[in-house]
Amino acid sequence: MFNPSQADVRRFFCSVRAKMLSNAPMEAIETLASLWIAEHPEYFDDLSDVDAALLRNYDAEPGRTNPFLHLSMHLSISEQCSIDQPRGIRQAVELLSKRLDSLHDAHHAAMESLGQMLWDSQRSGRPPDGDAYVASVQRRATSDGSHVRRNPAA
Repeated sequence: MFNPSQADVRRFFCSVRAKMLSNAPMEAIETLASLWIAEHPEYFDDLSDVDAALLRNYDAEPGRTNPFLHLSMHLSISEQCSIDQPRGIRQAVELLSKRLDSLHDAHHAAMESLGQMLWDSQRSGRPPDGDAYVASVQRRATSDGSHVRRNPAA
């Protein structure tokens, strides 16, 4: 299993942004990351300086989104959907995407479910509950949407 450090993740996304700017060839995972980076121009400055990115503590900045965590979650959800693991996540995200008319917004809603699953796992000391995660995304896809936050700037 691949288990990158925080520094590895930050270097990866900064490297992808640099390749985007120079039109350098990319590996498949870098191409996927570049698509999500392009959806988040608000992160371009954070991704432009790898040394600053390695030093920055986003936890110390309340209300500030950690761009590396956010982009990593996009990549995770993309990968989960590509292999349908946990089983049913592909269909749930597709339904949510159709309902919201946006894959991007669907990912953001799924991130809330993914974050909740991880938080529950850490708090309980049990493995992540993929079934609960998929069920949560499915509920978001079939509900009236009152709890799905849309970010018009995202």
